[in-house]
Amino acid sequence: MRSQGSGVIITISSIAAIENYPWVTYKASKAALITLTQQLAIQNAEYGIRANVILPGLMDTPMAVDNRAQAWGQSREEVVAARNARVPLGNKMGDAWDVANAALFLASDEARFITGVSLPVDGGMSCRVG
Repeated sequence: MRSQGSGVIITISSIAAIENYPWVTYKASKAALITLTQQLAIQNAEYGIRANVILPGLMDTPMAVDNRAQAWGQSREEVVAARNARVPLGNKMGDAWDVANAALFLASDEARFITGVSLPVDGGMSCRVG
């Protein structure tokens, strides 16, 4: 990327990095991705390389929903309903397409002047107070 004078680096962290989250090792690893991405942005800007990080919130994926249903002894529907209720935008979790579309935007020329940014894709969860 440096030799061609352009490029885009997109990392995926989690909204857990900036929210109150009970599992410290997960939170710390996701927060580290934010710092790493900011450093990549600073160190590579002069070469025309942009670096940004996406922070997904609650996503409706098998890993997120089915694993919790099994661990908590609840039905998939119960877990989905509880997670949906926590999302301000439409009371519905996002999905992989929401994260993919954010990545496509950050990789596009429309984002040519955006670097070092942490982009929440969380349906407004990180805006909640209290």
